[in-house]
Amino acid sequence: MIKLTEHSHGAGCGCKIAPKLLDDILKMGKVAFPEDKKLLVGNSTKDDAAVYAIDDKQAIISTTDFFMPIVDDPFTFGRIAATNAISDIYAMGGKPIMAIAILGWPIATLSAEVAAQVVDGGRQACKDAGIILAGGHSIDSPEPIFGLAVNGIVAIDELKRNDEAQTGDLLFFTKKIGVGIYSTAQKQKKITPEHLQLSIDTMCVLNTIGMDLAKNKHVHAMTDVTGFGLAGHLLEICEGSDLYAEIYFDKIPLIDPSVEAYRKMGCIPGGGQRNFESYGHNISPVSDQQKQIICDPQTSGGLLVSISEEGVPALLKTAESFGLQLEPIGKLKSKADYRLQVI
Repeated sequence: MIKLTEHSHGAGCGCKIAPKLLDDILKMGKVAFPEDKKLLVGNSTKDDAAVYAIDDKQAIISTTDFFMPIVDDPFTFGRIAATNAISDIYAMGGKPIMAIAILGWPIATLSAEVAAQVVDGGRQACKDAGIILAGGHSIDSPEPIFGLAVNGIVAIDELKRNDEAQTGDLLFFTKKIGVGIYSTAQKQKKITPEHLQLSIDTMCVLNTIGMDLAKNKHVHAMTDVTGFGLAGHLLEICEGSDLYAEIYFDKIPLIDPSVEAYRKMGCIPGGGQRNFESYGHNISPVSDQQKQIICDPQTSGGLLVSISEEGVPALLKTAESFGLQLEPIGKLKSKADYRLQVI
């Protein structure tokens, strides 16, 4: 049986370049672009996707995301990678309309038939999202890589950025934490089939709720939580909005109590440690448990939503329609000793 995770050095969004190193890379660029007023969201705010105005009412969303296998099954890997890529459109409040595939394949060590299964998993995720996988590009690469470039549309008055949160906003998260720890447990051959399936199930859920949340005028900011962990993506909201956050650690939802059990067994992803090394100076003193949970790299994670109290009843009603029972996991403040306070 093919085990895709044995053909790559990393897994899922845990493959991301560490936040600090990525910042350094982007700052090294020397080519400046002229200002374009139709570019509503670009690279400056570290948002989930680029957004370009078509006219005064509507805009195009464009994003790309790809990574190395996070599971062994080819079809499931393709489905998770595609679901993760499409999430960026939902995180902006948009509707996906089309995708093209990105495939890197070690043709000397893995067969074309296995690659076809990966692409088919991507097609399934696109079908679930109601869009077409319309083409793509492939290369011969040392490790298997798969993902999508996705386009979407959004009404400009429903566009949700990551830099427009407001003081007093409450924070909600639409999925549960633990994918990075589960992935590491799989690599260490410690995970049970039941817990592996729990991880797969959460990664295969599309964040379609984002389109509904975008219609709530009290949602001020939204982003999806992926490789930089809950803390990293919340810090992007805080820095972009010039605010400070407190997280109620006991309210952070875990996929299952077994996440904590695997963490105690030493199933700690390296990506989580790189995350903390990049932005830990902005976080209040934390225990190892708190650090490893809030920095855990998520693949195809949920949406982190910043919303005023007036909009919470409507948000909870929307969540219930998606089978979710949510409660606030934190709050935004105008000033604090640390950009992110864990309490």
